[in-house]
Amino acid sequence: MEPSSTSAIVQSLTRAIATQRLQPGTKLAEQKLADHFGVSRTLVRQALFQLAQNRLITLEPARGAFVSTPSEDEARQVFAVRRMLEVEMTRAFVRTRTQGKIAALREHVLREQAAVEGTDASSRTELLGDFHVRMAELMDNEVLAQLLGDLISRCALITLMYQSASAAAHSHEEHGAIVDALAAGNEEQAVQLMQAHLLHVEQSLAFGQQRPLNDLSAALSPLPL
Repeated sequence: MEPSSTSAIVQSLTRAIATQRLQPGTKLAEQKLADHFGVSRTLVRQALFQLAQNRLITLEPARGAFVSTPSEDEARQVFAVRRMLEVEMTRAFVRTRTQGKIAALREHVLREQAAVEGTDASSRTELLGDFHVRMAELMDNEVLAQLLGDLISRCALITLMYQSASAAAHSHEEHGAIVDALAAGNEEQAVQLMQAHLLHVEQSLAFGQQRPLNDLSAALSPLPL
């Protein structure tokens, strides 16, 4: 890692949160992070400030930084915003679809299937979330892709806290159905499938459920090959 790369620290912590290796409520000790990344505490502090702006962590006076623990209200608001954005994204994707874009989405869904059938929960979580970001990327809309990426990272925290059971296989199947509708140019069906998909994820949440905290060093260690 480049000594001055605050963005690299942000990316590493964001990925650990998005793949659920860092769990809600985990304390992010500045010195421990500085030792892990081989940087100064000043750079770590800058990275934590950026993550706090994205609502992925909470900075508490005299206590330090913690991975955010979104409330039920916040969770519902995040999903409401995703529905607003992704319904219009789906409409736009149908209207600008090409064989190449559809092929790229189908390739992503195949990667999802391999992850769902495997045992790497982090990879599975990341790929399922990235399906939505991939749609935005294929539309050459970097702003939308970044915004969705931030929202999906927040959703990873929400599902970790509140999801009652793994719905990975079901999400993967729904992604496949969405791609079929996109390929067929059926705008209304694609929109309905996307709305239903996001609603199903939200309905799988069991609010009030808490999970044990994760270990910072383990969460930031390299993923197994």
